[in-house]
Amino acid sequence: MTDAFIDIASARIFVRSWAPDRVRDKTPLFLLHDSLGSTELWRDFPEKLSRALERIVYSYDRWGFGRSSRRDALPSQRFVEEEAETYFPALLKALGVDGFDLFGHSVGGGMAVAIAAHVPGCRSIVTEAAQAFVEQRTRHGIEIAKQRFSDPSNLERLAKYHGEKAGWVLRAWTDVWLSEGYASWSLESLLPRVKCPLLVIHGDRDEYGSSAHPRFISERAGGVCSLALLQECGHVPHREKPDLVLDLLRDFYGTLRASPLSWS
Repeated sequence: MTDAFIDIASARIFVRSWAPDRVRDKTPLFLLHDSLGSTELWRDFPEKLSRALERIVYSYDRWGFGRSSRRDALPSQRFVEEEAETYFPALLKALGVDGFDLFGHSVGGGMAVAIAAHVPGCRSIVTEAAQAFVEQRTRHGIEIAKQRFSDPSNLERLAKYHGEKAGWVLRAWTDVWLSEGYASWSLESLLPRVKCPLLVIHGDRDEYGSSAHPRFISERAGGVCSLALLQECGHVPHREKPDLVLDLLRDFYGTLRASPLSWS
């Protein structure tokens, strides 16, 4: 495990990588965290992923999150697209990476779609519990979470991962997603531009999005797509059903290795 900080525009971005003893696939896999997430909140999943797939895994804290530098203004309503247009390409350049794969959780899944649509070199993407549009269930789940965080003890737990930035992190999620202007946001225009293979993972009990989201993604993606709807599973499959998620990823990447043309 290796930690580093990379300066991108006006931000200092925290990056962590995991490398197994034996690297079978030299193309790195990047993890994209959720709306309240950070590298630390992936817990032991990246290490398990690196060992299971025998490949290098990267995670980074987006600007304003985790150990990356603070951010004063809230993200714009184009923050998903901006990650793909500005920050992720700069991160790749700083790391000297050309080809890559993506695994995005929740809004990180939406960012994975946006990156695959905008950035050359994306071989494949996996979305997990990704929102493809703003659904009433999504808004309702965020409203409930916002009420829970009115309890100072819950905000203190968030501060374990984001420090003094915890209040900003919460507002960056709730204020943007619950705003009237964000209600029309969707991945619809981006999905046809995703030509690489795609695996869509979603829990049938996801409190932030119904099964309409994985169907929306799989039906509109421009490349070959597989859908895994997990039974009795909520919003964090890699934590709730880690072995099943690892098996799905082994099968997904194993199939792609067996059919090299699918990477093109």
